[in-house]
Amino acid sequence: MTPLTTPPSPAASWTPDRPWRGIMVATALPFRDDLSVDHDAYAEHVRRLLNHGCDGVVPNGSLGEYQTLTADERARVVRTAVEAAGDGARVMPGVSAYGGAEARRWAEHAAELGCGSVLSLPPNAYRADARAVRAHYAEVAAAGLPVVAYNNPLDTRVDLTPDLLAELHAAGHVVAVKEFSGDVRRAYEIAELAPDLDLLAGADDVLLELSLAGAVGWVAGYPNAFPASCAALYRAATAGDTAAALPLYRSLHPLLRWDSKTEFVQAIKASMDVVGFRGGPTRPPRLPLTADAAAGVRAATEKAVADGHR
Repeated sequence: MTPLTTPPSPAASWTPDRPWRGIMVATALPFRDDLSVDHDAYAEHVRRLLNHGCDGVVPNGSLGEYQTLTADERARVVRTAVEAAGDGARVMPGVSAYGGAEARRWAEHAAELGCGSVLSLPPNAYRADARAVRAHYAEVAAAGLPVVAYNNPLDTRVDLTPDLLAELHAAGHVVAVKEFSGDVRRAYEIAELAPDLDLLAGADDVLLELSLAGAVGWVAGYPNAFPASCAALYRAATAGDTAAALPLYRSLHPLLRWDSKTEFVQAIKASMDVVGFRGGPTRPPRLPLTADAAAGVRAATEKAVADGHR
């Protein structure tokens, strides 16, 4: 693979005052065979990601299976990430919860540990209307850290539409949005209605399209398995260097599209295992991939390795 020399767009670069920008990896959480959390492996993984060009990490996101963790486990995962990163500003914990009070408590915990920002879904497991969404983000923002909204209407059945995001931003409750709807057309409407709201690519398989539309960050999944190549892809894409980005994107896309499938956690962990990182099993209700799916992920991962990705 030809090395990429194009520098990233300044607007798309990580900075201490805007620590949600850049390539922030939604970290998979390694479990041992008995399904206990392997904190040593997780700390090693966080260090590996940062050493291979990623800007920060997002513990306790969906990829981190936060819904299956006890409160003590969830708290320790954030502490492990902060200690491993050596800089709390590079850690953006997921604080998603059923309601605003619990999400605020997790945001306060993140603030106590020195994290730079937090990522929050709207009310979890409740189909909230716009009034409830506004109240939710007001509560989370009261913890004092910058809040990145997470729009995933496929799973939450709550759609953070461009006009609602503009309201939340104008109220000072969110600084950015992780956009996972898959509708890249929204990028332009968000920019029109809330030009100072940062757009972050939220699905791996629309990274290039959203970068060209103005995304200044990527809350990413597949860098868990291929951190260096994904970091190179992100920087080329956000710099507008399509000549460098498109071949990388095409080569990785058979894997990137798994990030938008129901079994994305299992797939990414399987790829991690193939490349020699500790992915390990998932906790129920997530079951192992079917034999056909596992074979497909393995084949795509092995091809990516053969193509020089790392």
